[in-house]
Formats: sequence, structure tokens, C-alpha cells
Amino acid sequence: MSLKPYALRLLLATTNPGKLGEIRTVLAGLPIEIQTLADYSPVDPPAETGATFADNARQKARFYAAHTGALTVAEDSGLEIDALGGAPGVHSARFGGNTPYSEKFARIEDQLRGVPAAGRTARFVCALAVADDDRIVFEARGTVEGQIAVSPRGAGGFGYDPIFFYPPFGCTLAEAADRKASVSHRGKAFRQLRLFLEAAG
Repeated sequence: MSLKPYALRLLLATTNPGKLGEIRTVLAGLPIEIQTLADYSPVDPPAETGATFADNARQKARFYAAHTGALTVAEDSGLEIDALGGAPGVHSARFGGNTPYSEKFARIEDQLRGVPAAGRTARFVCALAVADDDRIVFEARGTVEGQIAVSPRGAGGFGYDPIFFYPPFGCTLAEAADRKASVSHRGKAFRQLRLFLEAAG
């Protein structure tokens, strides 16, 4: 699908420094100007009312594209825990209210008390959408499967990384350092975006 000339600029519609760092790494080397919301006038973020990660990604991409006039990519991501019926899911950032992640970890562990290791399966999900004006011109989804660790481990990463145990590495994603990018949900989704942008010229 053809894009407008301003497609040489791409707005990353997130203020999360951890996410921005991961996304910039994946898109590094592309002949495009990467912009952030700091390059535009401030605006209150939209309410994330979608039932799915993809719904929220589309909503945010359209909102910020309308506000800035830029080709915009937005993502929504979070943690799904099978024993909790997929929670916290789209509510991952707000799980347990506006509390530190250490409190969110404790809340999850309390809800998983008594669940054996085999039943602590979980995944990270990232859905992204690219908006050109009101059109969604590209979407992608990435996941990574793992388990919920009994206690947080590692000082790297951000969000739920310290309690997400990735069996192939034998450690949490917070302990995985540079290896995280090769398997992460966000890395998988944004590598698909990279291919799309390369194909679009």
C-alpha cells in the first residue's frame, strides 16, 4: 500500500522510555526520521477502551495521527496469565490501580497461590497499528510464551519482565539483558513493521 511523502517520518506514539528504546533498536538503520510525542504539542492521551490489544493500538494510532498529521505507529501490550483467565491483559498497566510494579507482582502472586509451576503459563502480547490519517495501513502482533516466576528476578527490562520466566533462556526477561530483544513480543511485532516499511520504500 502506498504511503504519503511524509512517510519518511514516523511517529512512535508512546511516552514509555523502555518501549521507545526497544522500538528504536528494531527500526535502527531505516532511512526514516523517527519522531516521538515530545516533538509535538502536548495532548491528553486517549482513553484505552478497547476489548483487545489490537483495538487499543488502532485507537491510539488514529488519535495521534489526527493530532499530529504524522504517519503514526502505536502499540498496546501486556501480560496474559492463563490461570487468571487471561488477566491482567489489556489492563496490565492499570492492574491493581496506579501502583508500583512491585505491588502488582505481589497481587499476582497472591492470586496464583497454590497454582503449580505447570499451571503458571503466561504470555506477553504486543499489537501495533500504523495510521495514515484515519486509515490503518498496517497491523502486526507478537507474542512470547513463558511462565510466572514465584518471585521477581533481575534488574533489567521494565514492567512485568522480572516475573516473566522464559524457559529457553532459563531466566526472567529482566535477567536476559540483550537477548530479550531477539524473543520479545514487542521485538517480533516491530520487526514485522520494519519489513513493511522496507517494502514501502
